[in-house]
Amino acid sequence: MAMKPALRPLVRRSSCLSVQARAISQCTAMSVSARWLTGLKATRSSYTRASASVLCHDCAKWGNPRIPARRWYANPGVEESAEGKPSTLYAFEDIQSLSTHPSPSRILIDVREPSELQSTGTIPTALNIPITSQPDALLLGPEDFEDRFGFPKPGTDKEVVFFCKAGVRSRAAAQIAKRAGYDKVGEYPGSWLDWAKNGGEAAKV
Repeated sequence: MAMKPALRPLVRRSSCLSVQARAISQCTAMSVSARWLTGLKATRSSYTRASASVLCHDCAKWGNPRIPARRWYANPGVEESAEGKPSTLYAFEDIQSLSTHPSPSRILIDVREPSELQSTGTIPTALNIPITSQPDALLLGPEDFEDRFGFPKPGTDKEVVFFCKAGVRSRAAAQIAKRAGYDKVGEYPGSWLDWAKNGGEAAKV
């Protein structure tokens, strides 16, 4: 069926309007998308700046805190241990008196190794409990201790006075003794070197 000539212009005009509508729709969509992307970028940028601002503020507020320096105070005659219990410090004359006039309530202990005692001797009346090779000695029960060393374990009601070669191991032994329940603990800081320097007697082992 042939189309009437009067209707042909209307069809062409309708087609043009349809094409224009589609073009306008596409342009609108592109414009909205562009505005959305722009807004998203702005939001991200704003969020990033805000986050950085907060972090910087916190850094400035909580920057590296100043930790007060720890101070140590000397107390003549007393050594403060990590356990918070003081050790009594003994000088040469004190140890000499203890060796010359032994007391059942005060035990002198040489914590050096047996080979060292064989080479130099030891302070008279001192017991040998080597701290390096037998660090658990004072933590043993009475029976196990006597089986290992051949003499009774000093009771925790006694005062134990430690010495070594130069005072380092005796300090460690004092720490162990306090953990083992000894409340009366003494140290001879000068130890064997000080004893020998002052002409102290050496008992052969």
